[in-house]
Amino acid sequence: MAFPIHELAALGTATCWATTGILASDAIRALGAFHFNLLRQMLVTLILAVVVLASGTLALPGWEGLVVLAISGVVGILLGDTLNFAAVGRLGPRRAGAIFALNAPMAAILGWVILGERLGLQAWAGVAATVAGVGLAILGRPPSGAHRLEAVRGGLWLGVLCGLGAAFGQAAGTLIARPWMAGGLDPYVGSLVRVGASGVAMGLIAALPVAPPRPRDVPRSALVLTALTALIGLLLGMTLFLFALQGSQTGIIATLSATSPVIILPLMWLRTGQRPTPASWAGAALAVAGLALIFTR
Repeated sequence: MAFPIHELAALGTATCWATTGILASDAIRALGAFHFNLLRQMLVTLILAVVVLASGTLALPGWEGLVVLAISGVVGILLGDTLNFAAVGRLGPRRAGAIFALNAPMAAILGWVILGERLGLQAWAGVAATVAGVGLAILGRPPSGAHRLEAVRGGLWLGVLCGLGAAFGQAAGTLIARPWMAGGLDPYVGSLVRVGASGVAMGLIAALPVAPPRPRDVPRSALVLTALTALIGLLLGMTLFLFALQGSQTGIIATLSATSPVIILPLMWLRTGQRPTPASWAGAALAVAGLALIFTR
């Protein structure tokens, strides 16, 4: 029996993304979701540019592809990631991560409605299970005296709306980019165009009077955490994900890499010293089971 190195890499991806959520929480609350995402996009663009130039894979698509990928970046990264980070700041990484997992069923439904992709009984069962699991995960509250990473700030339902908007932005951005990425475009080049376009758009917004105010007296620790989320979530997490796709079935890798809502629970336990509630465990497990049904249909 072959050693499941590619499947372990996919689990490593999920662990990177779960870790990013925990690291991001305090930095988001110090910088604000917009400026946290802006700084992160600047660093991510630099990293991707270095990776692409070092690998010699810089083969940009035509103007139509650049425009489509740029729109995908603005929708999925500027809107999606900013709303996701707003959800993390309001709900904490556990609840926000569970809600963000809804991007998978949203993408499946959008593909069915817009692209005419077949969505059978198994996929619909997966959508229902994921939604039910996320609901359980949100309601799984820790006992009184919760750690700050479990505290709700600014209203539960406003945070939930931010999370749903983030999931929809991620799903829509993925759907917009799918035809070009499926055509064989190098994934790092595609990511560079998407992230770069998002970063430019965010920089333009930051220069406008309507932009969120710049935070003052930002602790150095928040800047360090912001950089770590880019390095762990993108450089390591995405590299592991691409490696995993090289040696196993796409559905299996997609399911394993989407286990972040479960993996984040023991990480939160280690970080906060507070054991997740049974509802949190059950909700995360049900959500991942639903994702498995969607990805392996």
